[in-house]
Amino acid sequence: MNSIRTILATSLAIQLMGCGNSASTKSEEIPVKVSTPVSVSAVQTIPIRELVNFNAVSTYQRKNIVKSNINGYIDKSFVNQGDVVKIGQILYTVKTKEADALSKFSAKDSTLPFKSRLTIISPASGVIIEATKQTNDYVADGEQLCILASQSSFVFILNIPFEQNRYAVIGKKCSIHLPDSTILAGTISGKLSSVDPVSQTQSFIVKPVTKAILPENLSVLVQLIKSSKANAQVIDKSCVLSDETMENFWVMRLINDTTALKTIIKPGITAGNQVEILSPGFTLQDRIISKGNYGLSDTAFVKIIQH
Repeated sequence: MNSIRTILATSLAIQLMGCGNSASTKSEEIPVKVSTPVSVSAVQTIPIRELVNFNAVSTYQRKNIVKSNINGYIDKSFVNQGDVVKIGQILYTVKTKEADALSKFSAKDSTLPFKSRLTIISPASGVIIEATKQTNDYVADGEQLCILASQSSFVFILNIPFEQNRYAVIGKKCSIHLPDSTILAGTISGKLSSVDPVSQTQSFIVKPVTKAILPENLSVLVQLIKSSKANAQVIDKSCVLSDETMENFWVMRLINDTTALKTIIKPGITAGNQVEILSPGFTLQDRIISKGNYGLSDTAFVKIIQH
């Protein structure tokens, strides 16, 4: 009797162990769905333009060299370097050598009225960029007194590699970015007929729209429009993925709230953080993954955490 009970107990234990292993095997075979947390953004139809930057330097195209036309001494100087003057303004008065030599006697003898002074006036409005002579300096006939830069001739010389000079067309508008973050409007008003032999750059003349007095030899960036479209299909740059050779591009598009599919695209204009999509045509309702898209398979399960 005891032996029968032992056999039954052993058999029952074996059956229970088999059931346990079977349940464990079934639980291990159940696939687990892994969802990647992502952020999405929408497709927009907006204007887009691609910009290109080139270096430029400020200069005055017209500089007037003010000279003395007599031998004598500077009786009085009315200007210093950096002064802004207007046309017709008095710059210097010059005494002849004879008047200077007899000035002591003329004060005592009224019959010797040697008061010959030449008044030199500004031939144009502008800025004194160099003041060579000052009061009491001796000057010879034809000697330089100062250099006056005409304010109306202030321009920027824009240097563009010759292979890219198609972006600089005479009459084209541009923006001028100064080192202090000031932005001026400008227009390409002309170009020089020679190319730098070393850098192979061609120079263009950019006329700024400003009343400010800016210094010469100021280095700036001139921004030109490379290409533009009025109505383009645009997405965030972070949405676009590519292979190592940058030949194939794609995005991860959501077909529902939990599934994303790899969609091959053809990009167009890139402007800042935005990329134009030439094909395929998306709708405004399409949702494109902008964060968490790197490394996803062609079909991926996702979880939207931010729109």
